[in-house]
Amino acid sequence: MTTIPLIIRLAGPDDAAAVAAFGERSFRETFGADNRPEDMDAYCAATYAVERQRRELTMPERVTLLAEIGGSLAGYSQLRDGPVPACVTGADPIELLRFYVDRRWHGQGVAGALMAETLARARALGWRTMYLAVWERNSRAIAFYRKVAFRDVGSQPFQLGADVQNDRVMVRGLDGT
Repeated sequence: MTTIPLIIRLAGPDDAAAVAAFGERSFRETFGADNRPEDMDAYCAATYAVERQRRELTMPERVTLLAEIGGSLAGYSQLRDGPVPACVTGADPIELLRFYVDRRWHGQGVAGALMAETLARARALGWRTMYLAVWERNSRAIAFYRKVAFRDVGSQPFQLGADVQNDRVMVRGLDGT
């Protein structure tokens, strides 16, 4: 567990550049070795552009939480209200679209604290089910999600550049089920 004070706060449009840089770096560190550079470049250019992040941070259907340690971004989560995969059958579902923690803070309690706050925020907003999609080859993330009570309910495609991959869809009730 970290001994440095962790602050979790709601992100705003002024955080766009930090979120874009952090998101792209985390995505590349996690998936770069297993994917073609051109697919990574295409996805990151489209997803982590600063202006796109600024727009996302102002969308009413999204909630983005930042985890900060010593004034630096240690992780972030993003909830999104939108279309729900057919395999998600729980009441009032919300998607955990992004959940990233800097490698430096893995195993030190940051992910657990950020997840607890993300779940609490979703509950407070009236959501009763949370779901996410995770690459089937991301065993570390899958193990973490299982640890915090998500269960596998199906799959869906994920487009990474020109490569169509398979994501596992995981779900949990926000009452702990």
